[in-house]
Amino acid sequence: MEYTTLNNGLKMPTVGLGVFTFSPEDAEQAVEVALHSGYRLIDTANAYVNERGTGRGIKNSGINREDVFVSSKLWPSEYENENAVGETLERLGLESIDLLFLHQPAGNWRAGYKLLEEAYKDGKVKAIGISNFEGKYLDELLEICEVIPQVMQVECHPYFPQAESRQITEPKDIKIMSWYPLGHGDKNLVNEPVFAKLAEKYHKTPAQIILHWHVQMGFIVIPGSRNPEHIRENIDIFDFVLTDDEMAEIAKLDKNERYYHRSEKELAQYATWKPEYEAAAN
Repeated sequence: MEYTTLNNGLKMPTVGLGVFTFSPEDAEQAVEVALHSGYRLIDTANAYVNERGTGRGIKNSGINREDVFVSSKLWPSEYENENAVGETLERLGLESIDLLFLHQPAGNWRAGYKLLEEAYKDGKVKAIGISNFEGKYLDELLEICEVIPQVMQVECHPYFPQAESRQITEPKDIKIMSWYPLGHGDKNLVNEPVFAKLAEKYHKTPAQIILHWHVQMGFIVIPGSRNPEHIRENIDIFDFVLTDDEMAEIAKLDKNERYYHRSEKELAQYATWKPEYEAAAN
């Protein structure tokens, strides 16, 4: 496993398992497989309603808690809940969390960020993240925040490498954490000829080449899979290095096109939706 150093000195694994769309049971099983396969980063969220399952997977793995980097995200309807951080920790079964994000720039996200800053000062949160805060939202947050975020989680892949956002994040050493890293099921990205060529050269799959590209770009990447074989493949990406020419060839794929297009109307809806959390075990 390779690690990156965040702007507050905290070390974070560069590859992790994301459990978006997983049921609690699937999250529990996938997390345990991932940790036994060498993963040390697990990413979940309030909105995934699988934090309890994720916590069970971490516990069942037998891996020491201090060796597992755990990140989750507060949903906008929790931003004014003064107990939101503690309730997230309770669902995960943890006393502190390594990285906690605001999931969307919706609702009273300024109050939500204050919650994170207070939890950071209290030691309940070791790093602060923002998710989907691009453009004007990123600009405003950086104007008002007391603690500069350590990580920004956004859609990122060779078709959309976040060139505009990186002009802001890189000078402040805010790390990019990529979601939809392989194109969100769109086979066009994985089937690009450059990845087939590099896969043959390095004896990897095209997906492994793309995941390695993320890491070599300085991104943190969290591919999700329920398949144990794919989970193991997704972390087997550290035994080769792409040349400068190869990275330049991949850079030509940049279309500045994203898969996920969020509207202001959707942001307003996010602020009112409340996740129905998995019940605690008796």
